[in-house]
Amino acid sequence: MAGPAGGRGADDAAGVPDALRGALVRLAADVLADTEPAQTPTALLAVRRFAPRRRAVAGAVPLWVALCGDEAFRARVTRVWLQTREPADGVDDEPVDEPVDDAGEGAPDGDPAVTEPGEPHASDAAPAGVATLDDAVGAWLRDLPWQHLVPETVPDTDGDAARRVDAVEREVERLRTALGVARAGERAARDELAGLQRELRRLRSDADRARSEARALAATAAQDAQRAAADLAAAADERARAATDRRSAAAERTSARDEVRTGHRLAESRVRLLLDTVVDAASGLRAELALPPVRDLPADLVAPAAAATHDRPTSRGRSVDDPALLDDLLRLPRAHLLVDGYNVSKTGWPHTTLADQRRLLVDGMAALVAQTGAEVTCCFDGQPGHRAVPPVRGVRVLFTAGDTADDLLRQLVAAEPTGRVLVVATSDQEVVRDVEGAGAWAVPSATLVERLRRR
Repeated sequence: MAGPAGGRGADDAAGVPDALRGALVRLAADVLADTEPAQTPTALLAVRRFAPRRRAVAGAVPLWVALCGDEAFRARVTRVWLQTREPADGVDDEPVDEPVDDAGEGAPDGDPAVTEPGEPHASDAAPAGVATLDDAVGAWLRDLPWQHLVPETVPDTDGDAARRVDAVEREVERLRTALGVARAGERAARDELAGLQRELRRLRSDADRARSEARALAATAAQDAQRAAADLAAAADERARAATDRRSAAAERTSARDEVRTGHRLAESRVRLLLDTVVDAASGLRAELALPPVRDLPADLVAPAAAATHDRPTSRGRSVDDPALLDDLLRLPRAHLLVDGYNVSKTGWPHTTLADQRRLLVDGMAALVAQTGAEVTCCFDGQPGHRAVPPVRGVRVLFTAGDTADDLLRQLVAAEPTGRVLVVATSDQEVVRDVEGAGAWAVPSATLVERLRRR
């Protein structure tokens, strides 16, 4: 009978004969070999790792304790024993789904082969022949009376024959156990096959849907490619028109510049002609009036004063190659020096890289700022990724974006107010003409380089 904890009573377990206990332990060892580790009782995990021939001997005690105290394991052994007897008991070969309890194993619900203790069962009737040890094993597992099924001990008159019979019985019992395990595996395999077939149908449906979506996406991609090709062709046409317009604008700009130069020359010619006319008229008036030569000069009429020293004046009449002229200009109040970056750096350091040229020029301009206090701006032709950077040691560094450094210099000069001292360092004659026409001073790049080398 079941004990309080769900196991068999201590008296019942203690009264089992050795032969019946050995048969139960061997059956439990065979079932344990085919039990998944997750469903194996904790106490039998070590026994499960034993060799098959040692499992029923070395693990006899843990197996017997599990049969008596672990209802789930005992139910699994009972189910395997019943499956080995199905043909003999007239049970249908088709397996019946069995509910599983919380522990993952349990006795079959409603299985006529397993009954509650005390209920009648087909195997309860006295056997037609002599009772066997296997019948006692089934009765013990199902909590049925088993004492009368244990065969009487017969004196062994022929030891070898008895051992052979016992070996045959064990082999039959092992084969029956293996048959039950195989049938359980067959049911599990059928369930797994059904699941795999359902999964295969689902995957085929997903594959068909994916192929349909792929075809739709391919059609959409083809349409997008056609639209992109049309847009690319339109962009190429627009670019060609823009290039044509740019060339036309450049030609118009060159023509306008030539007209301005011609106008300047015409104005100079008219002024020179007017000046020559005035000079000739003054000469004729002097001859007409017969004016005597000047006897007294203004300086002779003023009292002599102490000689005064003056700073060197700056004028457009001085040579632009003189670095002293640059110093005089930069010391004027609020002077602004504009530098054509690469024009100056390639003049001073032609054999170095552009990055080193920029560094050397900016370092030199920083020292010049410290000496003169003038505002300094360096303009460089920009490349992709270049942009204006914060002032470096008082020197403003600008990179062009789409235009040239020459155009940027012209824009900076035009942005300054009239009357401010602007000095442009460049050797580009077109830039020189444009900035001087706007009222700025122009000094060659070599003059600035010479001034930087004198620091």
